[in-house]
Amino acid sequence: MRTRALFLPFCALLMVGAANAQGKKADKDTEQWRYELEAVNTGGQGTYQVKVWSYSKNATVATEQAKKNAVHGVVFRGFPGKDRVPGQNPLCGPNLEQEHADFFREFFKDGGKYMKFVQVTNGGMVAEGDRLKVGKEYKIGVIVSVDAANLRKDLEAAGICKGLGSGF
Repeated sequence: MRTRALFLPFCALLMVGAANAQGKKADKDTEQWRYELEAVNTGGQGTYQVKVWSYSKNATVATEQAKKNAVHGVVFRGFPGKDRVPGQNPLCGPNLEQEHADFFREFFKDGGKYMKFVQVTNGGMVAEGDRLKVGKEYKIGVIVSVDAANLRKDLEAAGICKGLGSGF
């Protein structure tokens, strides 16, 4: 009985440690912002549906970081058009990431505010052709929908991006 009482807390500590280590690995991979965006479809009003290709040595980490990478890409990089789907310019200029580093560090933290503006469209399932092994790491493609209209409004309200009607 005493062994059992010690075993359960030990297992709980191992699980918390493993989750924390995976979170640190994910943050390390995300800090480099290595991803590619491609247009998939025109979403509903004010939304973009994109495929995010994320890189990591761990396929699960790459899949988890897809939402964060998609929002980062819509805000700072934009994406080219593909087939009949038009591309989009970034919502904000790339220099704003450095100018407002504290804001974006908090915005993109695990479970941060960015989660309000993105959804995985295929339930987190990765299609067979979207899981590639490139050297020692995985390249994982996940289709997500980004609510760009409300994302822009939120960034304008925070004073990060200028409004479309503000002129030059």
